[in-house]
Amino acid sequence: MKNWVCLLVFGLFSTVLLAQEPTSVESKIIAMEKAWNQAFKFRDKKALGEILHNSAVLVNDDGSLASKTDFLAAVEGAPHSDDQQAEPESISVHVFGEVAIATGVFKEKGVENGKPYVRRNRFVDTWLNKNGNWVCVAASATPVLH
Repeated sequence: MKNWVCLLVFGLFSTVLLAQEPTSVESKIIAMEKAWNQAFKFRDKKALGEILHNSAVLVNDDGSLASKTDFLAAVEGAPHSDDQQAEPESISVHVFGEVAIATGVFKEKGVENGKPYVRRNRFVDTWLNKNGNWVCVAASATPVLH
């Protein structure tokens, strides 16, 4: 009986620990989100092109819509700056079969019109597992004003 109780307690404890560990899909999506930020910083159109689905829809922080083509053209036209940074402050991933939703806040630093700025945006990105590869099919960013 004592062994049975120990096994039950161990099983419950293991379940709690496993529930706190991110799944491999969650870890993959978090890595993809971070890769997106790095690719954006270094203006890596090839990497960004692989992250975004061909029919991806992006809602910018000013409310405007952009396609993958629009986004990549804007990245190409933007001057490279070592000061430009986008880094996540928080990321949470919820998986629904072949779809994952990433939410969080990212901080963006840069120089605009010769003046440094820091902005925070809340994001919602929708990822789809397409033939074993996770690609972003929709993304939106909303300014955090407080």
